[in-house]
Amino acid sequence: MIDHVSVTVADYDRSKTFYVEALGPLGYELMREFDGNVAGFGAKGNPDFWMIGGSPSGTTHVAFRSPDRAGVEGFHAAALAAGGKDNGQPGLRPHYHEHYYGAFVRDADGNNVEAVCHLPE
Repeated sequence: MIDHVSVTVADYDRSKTFYVEALGPLGYELMREFDGNVAGFGAKGNPDFWMIGGSPSGTTHVAFRSPDRAGVEGFHAAALAAGGKDNGQPGLRPHYHEHYYGAFVRDADGNNVEAVCHLPE
């Protein structure tokens, strides 16, 4: 189980807007913000994804669980509309497992952000 994940981003305001839009279809929202440079996103009162303004030193992969396939599709569309770059259209990834339905985008700093649903259709 993952407790939380954080990514470092070069442009805090641009990335905050990106994540607010991209994660909305998954039920995530901006829950906490500190010093105008740290943002915590989550669902159901638990901020488990954190974004920190700074100088990225590498890229990160983070996968957000979606309750259904529509959420995966909504995430992908919203992330692209918010400036993300496609890194894998929504679809089944049977090489992971039979019901793995995911979509991937790169944020402005090159982080690979995924939404995934593990349930059958």
